[in-house]
Amino acid sequence: MEFIILFTSLIIILIAAELFVNAIEWLGKLLKLSEGAVGSVLAAIGTALPETLIPIIALLSGDNVHANEIGIGSILGAPLMLSTLTMFVTGCAVIVFKKKRKHHDKVMVNTENISHDLKFFIFAFIIALSCGLLPENFKNLKVFFAFILFLSYFIYILKLVKEPREENHKLPDLYFSFHEKKIMKHKNIIILVIIQALFALTLIIISAEKFVDAVTNISILLHIPAFVLAIIITPIATELPEKFNSIIWISKEKDTLALGNITGAMMFQASILPGIGILLTNWSLTNFSTILSALIAITSASLLLLKLKLKGYITVKMLLSCGIFYLVFLTLVFLGIIR
Repeated sequence: MEFIILFTSLIIILIAAELFVNAIEWLGKLLKLSEGAVGSVLAAIGTALPETLIPIIALLSGDNVHANEIGIGSILGAPLMLSTLTMFVTGCAVIVFKKKRKHHDKVMVNTENISHDLKFFIFAFIIALSCGLLPENFKNLKVFFAFILFLSYFIYILKLVKEPREENHKLPDLYFSFHEKKIMKHKNIIILVIIQALFALTLIIISAEKFVDAVTNISILLHIPAFVLAIIITPIATELPEKFNSIIWISKEKDTLALGNITGAMMFQASILPGIGILLTNWSLTNFSTILSALIAITSASLLLLKLKLKGYITVKMLLSCGIFYLVFLTLVFLGIIR
């Protein structure tokens, strides 16, 4: 039964992801937003909700040390998957769909947008990590940095939404328009776009929760160690929306949307979530594994940014190389250094 739930929820997430990216592209068009803003803001925030809710619920569930550790660990650990494994999967998607793509295995992305995202992510995540290393009696300073994180995300979004919209791709029909979009009024289209986006997002959140529950139950049945489940399997499952969205956009050669979906989610999880965590907890890092996981994410993002600056473009090899850092992470897990 658990395997049926697992595969059913996986299929539903995939279908919902297609509905979601279709609605988000239309919403971006109606709001006259650039591809960078659509991928890094609208899509990123939407698909980041499933894994965003986990640490917030943990922090609000109780005022005990265990709940705080789970919340802080989830917040600082979340970007690890995006900056390593999800980048690797995106690179693999380029290779898989290269025959279908006009530019084959070349990554046709707005490098300025991706560079902008990575810079803000590194800046915000270093602040979030540094705050956790401050003594507990520096609470006022930590709160100050929390508002710096909120402000940085506001500035980040402001720059993106001011960018002019490019008309590089023809949009497919909106699924919920039932092929009547040509005769529908603008206000009716935007209502349908919002309904489709919310419907898809609801399906993603519910199915992602069912998927994680099924993975957990199967892991128990197969006697998979709890630390492997907590550090490896569950994070991979919760990042499914970003992975699927990016794969769909890669297959359609909308690379800026695909990578922006990842880097935008990274920025959201490096600024807004830590800011909330700082306000709700003492935000003290006592877990070496959490610190090490965050440092791996920062290193992966920094090297990707460095290569982007040196070359001026992104290659498949650069995306695949991010997988090395996930391999390092797995090695540290199985050596018992991260647990």
